[in-house]
Amino acid sequence: PEDTATSRFRLAGLCFLLQVLTIILFAVFVRYSPESSSGPCSQQLNCSWKNQDLGSQHPRFRDVHLQVLLGFGLLVAFLSRYGPGSVATSILIVAFAIQWAVLIQGFLYFFPNGKIYVGAESMVSADFCTAAVLISTGALLGRVNPVQMLLLTLLGVTLFSINEYILLILLGISDSGGSLTVHTFGAYFGLMVSRILHRPHKGKRKEPQDTGHQGDVFSVVGTMYLWIFWPSFTSATTVRNDGEPWAVLNTYFSLGASTLATFVLSPVLCEESTPRMVQIQDATLAGVAVMGMAGEMLVTPFGALIAGFLAGLIPPLGFRFLTPVLCSRLKTQDTCGVHNVHGLPGVLGTLLGTLLAALATADAYGGRLELVFPWVAQGSRTATNQALWQLCALPVTLLLASLGGCLTG
Repeated sequence: PEDTATSRFRLAGLCFLLQVLTIILFAVFVRYSPESSSGPCSQQLNCSWKNQDLGSQHPRFRDVHLQVLLGFGLLVAFLSRYGPGSVATSILIVAFAIQWAVLIQGFLYFFPNGKIYVGAESMVSADFCTAAVLISTGALLGRVNPVQMLLLTLLGVTLFSINEYILLILLGISDSGGSLTVHTFGAYFGLMVSRILHRPHKGKRKEPQDTGHQGDVFSVVGTMYLWIFWPSFTSATTVRNDGEPWAVLNTYFSLGASTLATFVLSPVLCEESTPRMVQIQDATLAGVAVMGMAGEMLVTPFGALIAGFLAGLIPPLGFRFLTPVLCSRLKTQDTCGVHNVHGLPGVLGTLLGTLLAALATADAYGGRLELVFPWVAQGSRTATNQALWQLCALPVTLLLASLGGCLTG
């Protein structure tokens, strides 16, 4: 009981200190964005919102926010022992991560005249950052307390923002749906924290991984939210008049193919004749992760189906063959299987985006080329150079996620 009381007071004190800190920083730096402000136009974050009225921005923010809060919140609730606590902790993470992401991203992107100007665009960017942190926590579910989750969020948001700035602004990478910045970074950051937290003397204790009926109910609702809102999530940072339809359509096609893929493999690899809802949820996440970078590119409808199907094969194979190796050989516990669901599909999505960048031509893209690959359209790069930069972004992200995960762990 004494330890429990100490833990409660520690959580209360940390929440109080963090909230006071953010209030002070908001008071000094944060202001409303002028409605008619053209603002500084960063290549991926601000330009995508240019010439859009407020009426078109708010539905996007709503869809992305619902996806982060409800989609991810319900997906981490599958363990019967930790379910309610996991949902509460995920809401705590969202509540703090959005505030901290507005500040950190504001200092990097939206900082003219020494002030951070916030609007719908900055809130969507903060939600993307929050999604990456929630992915990271999936590797640690049931093994860390809320105080540790808050510290992970503090460092994770900061490292995510730095990685995103390097990729999108300095390297000029196109990754509108976050295959690399959200899924890959979030997964490997969480996995590295999990590796550092490994305790050899606890290896023989069996971790409760039971899911039960409650977990399936949460998975049903969470999967429905993924299907409904993730196309908006993928297309939230693409230009509305031209870029969005491709991202929405490609994501839907990928979702359908990845779901069928799990019905192909799961009955073969598992004893059940029909996949469980959690397995369908994993395939759905893999399908959207692979389309994050390529969604706004000319992947074609049949290409989206192929990519989604390949991504849907990864979770069943990963849980059957890779997860035991991670646990036994690499001493890395992965509670939610983020390596199979986000990490590997994110890497596959990056390779797909690299291939499509190499094939990009002005004839195929028309005016859209300037929106998807602005440096290629301006003549600063060839399509081959753009593809090489897209590929180089993968080791950069893995390095930052690994080093940041070690530091956080």
